[in-house]
Amino acid sequence: MNYKRINLPFEMGMNRILLVLAFFCVCCLTACTKSALYGSVQYKAQAKIDDQLVQQFLTANNLQGIAKHVQLNDTIGVYYIVLNPGGDTTLYTNATQVTVGDTAKWISSATTEKVFYETNDFHPSYPLGSVIRAWQLGIPEINVGGEVRLIVPSRYAYGHFPQEQIGLPANAVLDFYIRLYDVTN
Repeated sequence: MNYKRINLPFEMGMNRILLVLAFFCVCCLTACTKSALYGSVQYKAQAKIDDQLVQQFLTANNLQGIAKHVQLNDTIGVYYIVLNPGGDTTLYTNATQVTVGDTAKWISSATTEKVFYETNDFHPSYPLGSVIRAWQLGIPEINVGGEVRLIVPSRYAYGHFPQEQIGLPANAVLDFYIRLYDVTN
């Protein structure tokens, strides 16, 4: 007996849907690859600019021998100066709640800074895992009552995203003074 297969309308519709989905997946993967490659080139170029500005700033402000840095992979990372180590040893995790006071400055040249944020008498609390990468690296260098200064390339702060609400341009290199008031685990 010879049987002839009859395609039901439902099966034909499913084949078309699968074909369209496969097409979109290929397009998305291709776009991601191009975007990631472009982003990587741009990221490395900005890292070079940032690192040069940080070095110039450290030299111009006689911080070259004082500032230490957190080395990350093959990049310089964040420079920090422990001004006061604080009290007892503190354990930090991403969930650790930190209460801080800080002054934040934008470094526009080796000798020019502009304050763009100060907490003054207000001391906000944040989960350590939710703050910018520079703070995640720098705050654990001190304990409660401690003070640290962070010199931060843009890639460890806000990157290529401008913070218009506080007047900060894209790719801003920053200088933070942070006092740690409390830690809650």
